[in-house]
Amino acid sequence: MPSLRGSTAALILCAALPALAQTTPPKPAAKPAPKAAKASPTKKTPPPPPEPVLADADEAQLAAAERAYLGDYACEFKETVNIEKHPKVAGYINVSWKKQVFTMKPVLSSTGALRLEDVTGRTLMIQIANKSMLLDTKIGQRLIDDCVHPEQVKLIEAARAAQINDPEAEAAAAARSGLGITPTAAEAPAAPPVAAKSTKPAKPTAKAK
Repeated sequence: MPSLRGSTAALILCAALPALAQTTPPKPAAKPAPKAAKASPTKKTPPPPPEPVLADADEAQLAAAERAYLGDYACEFKETVNIEKHPKVAGYINVSWKKQVFTMKPVLSSTGALRLEDVTGRTLMIQIANKSMLLDTKIGQRLIDDCVHPEQVKLIEAARAAQINDPEAEAAAAARSGLGITPTAAEAPAAPPVAAKSTKPAKPTAKAK
Protein backbone atom coordinates (compact mmCIF):
# COMPACT_ATOMS: atom_id res chain seq x y z
CA MET A 1 0.00 0.00 0.00
CA PRO A 2 2.74 2.50 0.70
CA SER A 3 4.11 1.94 -2.77
CA LEU A 4 0.69 2.53 -4.28
CA ARG A 5 0.30 5.76 -2.38
CA GLY A 6 3.75 6.85 -3.47
CA SER A 7 2.93 6.11 -7.08
CA THR A 8 -0.27 8.10 -6.84
CA ALA A 9 1.53 11.08 -5.35
CA ALA A 10 4.14 10.89 -8.08
CA LEU A 11 1.43 10.91 -10.77
CA ILE A 12 -0.26 13.92 -9.20
CA LEU A 13 3.05 15.76 -9.01
CA CYS A 14 3.81 15.01 -12.65
CA ALA A 15 0.38 16.29 -13.70
CA ALA A 16 0.90 19.51 -11.76
CA LEU A 17 4.36 20.28 -13.17
CA PRO A 18 3.16 21.63 -16.59
CA ALA A 19 0.74 23.99 -14.87
CA LEU A 20 3.47 25.22 -12.56
CA ALA A 21 5.81 25.72 -15.52
CA GLN A 22 3.39 28.21 -17.16
CA THR A 23 4.30 31.51 -15.62
CA THR A 24 2.14 34.64 -15.73
CA PRO A 25 3.22 36.99 -18.62
CA PRO A 26 4.86 40.17 -17.35
CA LYS A 27 2.79 43.28 -17.31
CA PRO A 28 3.86 46.03 -19.75
CA ALA A 29 5.87 48.77 -18.15
CA ALA A 30 3.85 51.81 -17.30
CA LYS A 31 4.50 54.82 -19.56
CA PRO A 32 6.18 57.70 -17.81
CA ALA A 33 3.86 60.54 -17.00
CA PRO A 34 4.15 63.44 -19.47
CA LYS A 35 6.21 66.32 -18.22
CA ALA A 36 4.24 69.38 -17.31
CA ALA A 37 4.62 72.15 -19.88
CA LYS A 38 6.82 74.95 -18.72
CA ALA A 39 4.83 78.05 -17.95
CA SER A 40 5.72 80.83 -20.36
CA PRO A 41 7.31 83.76 -18.57
CA THR A 42 4.89 86.63 -18.13
CA LYS A 43 5.86 89.79 -19.94
CA LYS A 44 6.59 92.58 -17.56
CA THR A 45 4.84 95.85 -18.26
CA PRO A 46 7.46 98.51 -18.85
CA PRO A 47 7.41 101.19 -16.21
CA PRO A 48 5.99 104.56 -17.25
CA PRO A 49 8.56 107.10 -18.38
CA PRO A 50 9.67 109.54 -15.72
CA GLU A 51 7.87 112.84 -15.64
CA PRO A 52 9.80 115.63 -17.34
CA VAL A 53 11.28 118.34 -15.20
CA LEU A 54 9.25 121.49 -15.84
CA ALA A 55 10.68 124.95 -15.37
CA ASP A 56 8.57 127.64 -13.75
CA ALA A 57 6.36 129.40 -16.29
CA ASP A 58 6.82 133.11 -16.91
CA GLU A 59 3.99 135.63 -17.32
CA ALA A 60 3.81 135.15 -21.10
CA GLN A 61 3.45 131.39 -20.74
CA LEU A 62 0.83 131.73 -18.01
CA ALA A 63 -1.17 134.10 -20.22
CA ALA A 64 -0.91 131.74 -23.18
CA ALA A 65 -2.12 128.83 -21.05
CA GLU A 66 -5.29 130.75 -20.23
CA ARG A 67 -6.12 130.93 -23.95
CA ALA A 68 -6.16 127.17 -24.40
CA TYR A 69 -9.60 125.63 -24.79
CA LEU A 70 -9.93 122.96 -22.11
CA GLY A 71 -12.01 119.83 -22.46
CA ASP A 72 -12.83 117.45 -25.30
CA TYR A 73 -12.28 118.12 -29.00
CA ALA A 74 -14.21 116.24 -31.70
CA CYS A 75 -11.70 115.30 -34.41
CA GLU A 76 -11.67 113.54 -37.76
CA PHE A 77 -12.37 109.80 -37.94
CA LYS A 78 -14.58 110.19 -34.84
CA GLU A 79 -11.56 110.49 -32.58
CA THR A 80 -11.27 112.65 -29.48
CA VAL A 81 -8.52 114.79 -28.01
CA ASN A 82 -8.67 116.06 -24.45
CA ILE A 83 -6.82 119.09 -23.12
CA GLU A 84 -6.49 119.89 -19.42
CA LYS A 85 -4.24 122.00 -17.24
CA HIS A 86 -1.22 120.23 -15.80
CA PRO A 87 -2.24 119.00 -12.34
CA LYS A 88 1.05 119.96 -10.67
CA VAL A 89 2.78 122.82 -12.50
CA ALA A 90 0.99 126.03 -13.47
CA GLY A 91 1.33 127.24 -17.04
CA TYR A 92 1.52 123.78 -18.65
CA ILE A 93 -1.09 121.77 -20.55
CA ASN A 94 -1.69 118.02 -20.79
CA VAL A 95 -2.92 116.79 -24.18
CA SER A 96 -4.46 113.28 -24.15
CA TRP A 97 -4.90 111.36 -27.40
CA LYS A 98 -5.71 107.65 -27.48
CA LYS A 99 -3.61 106.25 -24.59
CA GLN A 100 -0.90 108.88 -24.75
CA VAL A 101 -0.52 112.02 -22.66
CA PHE A 102 1.75 114.84 -23.83
CA THR A 103 2.88 117.63 -21.54
CA MET A 104 2.82 120.89 -23.50
CA LYS A 105 4.22 124.37 -23.05
CA PRO A 106 1.78 127.00 -24.42
CA VAL A 107 3.29 129.66 -26.68
CA LEU A 108 1.30 132.46 -28.32
CA SER A 109 2.58 133.12 -31.85
CA SER A 110 2.68 136.50 -33.59
CA THR A 111 -0.19 135.41 -35.89
CA GLY A 112 -2.53 134.80 -32.96
CA ALA A 113 -2.33 130.99 -33.15
CA LEU A 114 -1.70 129.15 -29.90
CA ARG A 115 1.13 126.62 -30.05
CA LEU A 116 1.22 123.81 -27.50
CA GLU A 117 4.81 122.60 -27.68
CA ASP A 118 5.69 119.17 -26.32
CA VAL A 119 8.34 119.56 -23.62
CA THR A 120 10.05 116.41 -24.98
CA GLY A 121 10.13 117.85 -28.50
CA ARG A 122 8.04 115.07 -30.03
CA THR A 123 4.67 116.62 -30.80
CA LEU A 124 3.05 119.98 -31.38
CA MET A 125 -0.60 121.04 -31.16
CA ILE A 126 -1.76 124.18 -32.93
CA GLN A 127 -4.97 125.98 -31.98
CA ILE A 128 -6.43 128.46 -34.45
CA ALA A 129 -9.84 130.07 -34.63
CA ASN A 130 -11.72 127.31 -36.42
CA LYS A 131 -9.84 124.12 -35.50
CA SER A 132 -6.87 122.48 -33.82
CA MET A 133 -4.44 119.83 -35.04
CA LEU A 134 -1.84 117.54 -33.46
CA LEU A 135 1.47 117.09 -35.29
CA ASP A 136 4.39 114.71 -34.92
CA THR A 137 7.43 116.93 -35.33
CA LYS A 138 9.80 113.95 -35.52
CA ILE A 139 8.36 112.63 -38.78
CA GLY A 140 6.73 115.86 -39.95
CA GLN A 141 3.18 114.47 -40.20
CA ARG A 142 -0.20 115.22 -38.72
CA LEU A 143 -1.37 112.74 -36.13
CA ILE A 144 -4.94 114.06 -36.00
CA ASP A 145 -6.64 116.99 -37.70
CA ASP A 146 -9.92 118.90 -37.74
CA CYS A 147 -10.24 118.86 -33.95
CA VAL A 148 -12.98 121.29 -32.92
CA HIS A 149 -13.79 122.49 -29.41
CA PRO A 150 -17.29 123.81 -28.57
CA GLU A 151 -15.81 127.31 -28.29
CA GLN A 152 -14.39 126.99 -31.79
CA VAL A 153 -17.81 125.91 -33.05
CA LYS A 154 -19.22 129.19 -31.71
CA LEU A 155 -16.51 131.15 -33.53
CA ILE A 156 -17.23 129.31 -36.78
CA GLU A 157 -20.95 130.03 -36.53
CA ALA A 158 -20.33 133.70 -35.71
CA ALA A 159 -18.01 134.04 -38.70
CA ARG A 160 -20.62 132.53 -41.01
CA ALA A 161 -23.28 134.90 -39.73
CA ALA A 162 -20.96 137.87 -40.26
CA GLN A 163 -20.26 136.80 -43.83
CA ILE A 164 -23.96 136.56 -44.59
CA ASN A 165 -24.59 140.04 -43.23
CA ASP A 166 -21.52 141.53 -44.86
CA PRO A 167 -20.86 140.22 -48.38
CA GLU A 168 -17.70 142.30 -48.65
CA ALA A 169 -16.29 140.57 -45.57
CA GLU A 170 -17.14 137.22 -47.15
CA ALA A 171 -15.35 138.20 -50.34
CA ALA A 172 -12.32 139.37 -48.39
CA ALA A 173 -12.24 136.10 -46.44
CA ALA A 174 -12.46 134.13 -49.67
CA ALA A 175 -9.59 136.15 -51.08
CA ARG A 176 -7.43 135.47 -48.03
CA SER A 177 -8.05 131.76 -48.36
CA GLY A 178 -7.30 131.83 -52.06
CA LEU A 179 -4.67 133.74 -53.97
CA GLY A 180 -4.93 136.91 -51.96
CA ILE A 181 -6.69 138.86 -54.71
CA THR A 182 -9.75 140.72 -53.54
CA PRO A 183 -12.59 140.02 -55.98
CA THR A 184 -14.20 143.13 -57.51
CA ALA A 185 -17.25 143.81 -59.64
CA ALA A 186 -17.06 142.82 -63.27
CA GLU A 187 -15.28 145.46 -65.19
CA ALA A 188 -16.79 146.93 -68.35
CA PRO A 189 -14.94 145.99 -71.53
CA ALA A 190 -12.31 148.53 -72.37
CA ALA A 191 -13.14 150.87 -75.24
CA PRO A 192 -11.14 150.28 -78.43
CA PRO A 193 -8.18 152.60 -78.78
CA VAL A 194 -8.83 155.78 -80.74
CA ALA A 195 -6.54 156.33 -83.68
CA ALA A 196 -4.45 159.43 -83.34
CA LYS A 197 -5.44 162.18 -85.77
CA SER A 198 -2.73 163.29 -88.14
CA THR A 199 -2.01 166.98 -87.91
CA LYS A 200 -1.44 168.73 -91.24
CA PRO A 201 0.56 171.94 -91.39
CA ALA A 202 -1.69 175.01 -91.68
CA LYS A 203 -1.79 176.75 -95.07
CA PRO A 204 -0.07 180.10 -95.13
CA THR A 205 -2.54 182.97 -95.21
CA ALA A 206 -2.48 185.31 -98.22
CA LYS A 207 -0.88 188.66 -97.56
CA ALA A 208 -3.09 191.73 -98.06
CA LYS A 209 -2.23 193.90 -101.08
